[in-house]
Amino acid sequence: MPKIHGNEIRPGNILEHNEGLWVAVKVSHVKPGKGGAFAQVEMKNLRNGSKLNERFRANDKVEKVRLEQKKQQFLYENDGMLVFMDTETYEQIELPADILGERRPFLQDSMTIQIEYFDDEALSAALPQRVTCTVTETEPAVKGQTAANSFKPAILDNGVRVMIPPFVGEGEAIVVSTETMEYVERA
Repeated sequence: MPKIHGNEIRPGNILEHNEGLWVAVKVSHVKPGKGGAFAQVEMKNLRNGSKLNERFRANDKVEKVRLEQKKQQFLYENDGMLVFMDTETYEQIELPADILGERRPFLQDSMTIQIEYFDDEALSAALPQRVTCTVTETEPAVKGQTAANSFKPAILDNGVRVMIPPFVGEGEAIVVSTETMEYVERA
């Protein structure tokens, strides 16, 4: 693994530090009035989610890790475990359902997602940026409400609550962002 200097750390970099894998969340370069400059790095542990603030001087060396990314297709859920199939080797793996966190309801049958591996350990999973869902429950539009930039609550077919424009009704398919969990457009 390549070693980088402390002042070369950027947000999104994955570092091996204190016998753990950390992702750099925020990086700010500080030049105090006295002493040498340093990088103040806020990091998040990829395995347990704990946070750490660390200072790295320019001459400090840190190991930068490259994760292997694989596209995997979701097959089914079994006792809190999600079963995925590698689209190239057709090998099946089981991952805990909490690897997706609060975005778990957006996972749909036969959806292809991106899973990041360190050696053979799955560290994170990313859904497609946009998912099509159906509105199952919402209020009817109030006359005159469409003139203003207003939204109304809705429940989707996966149970997630989102705010939608007043012109969208029950039974309509909409596109939802999996990153912000907000309405994007009609499908």
